Amino acid sequence: MKVIVDTCVWSLALRRQTINENDPYIFELRELIKEVRAQMLGPIRQEILSGIPSQPQFDKLKNYLSAFPDLDLGMEVYEAAARYFNISRSKGIQGSNTDFLICAVSNIHKMPILTIDNDFTRFQKYISFELHRPRM
Repeated sequence: MKVIVDTCVWSLALRRQTINENDPYIFELRELIKEVRAQMLGPIRQEILSGIPSQPQFDKLKNYLSAFPDLDLGMEVYEAAARYFNISRSKGIQGSNTDFLICAVSNIHKMPILTIDNDFTRFQKYISFELHRPRM
C-alpha cells in the first residue's frame, strides 16, 4: 500500500543542513522509498519546492523529486477537501487547504499519511483517514 508523505517529512529529510540519522520519520521515509511506497501529491511537491533560495538548489531538489510521480487528483478529491475544511472550521479547527486535500486523498484512495504535523491528529476527530506511524 502506498503512503502519502507529508511536506514536513520530506523537508526533514531533504531541506535540513544536518540530518538526524536516528529520526524515525527519516528512517521510515527511506524504507518507503526502498519499497516504492512513498506517494507524492502535486500540492506537496509545490510546498517542498517553495522558498528554495537558489536556482541550483531548486533544480537539484526538483530533479530528485521527479522520481516520485504525482497521483492524479480528480474532482471528487477537491470536493471532499472542501467538505473537510468546512467540517473542521465548524468545529473550531483550522487547517490549510493542502492539509485537507491530503486528508481527502488519504480517505478516497485508502492511503495512510506519514506526517509529524499534529494538526492531522486534531482533524481525525471529525474526518476519517489513517495515519502511518514509523516502524522504528
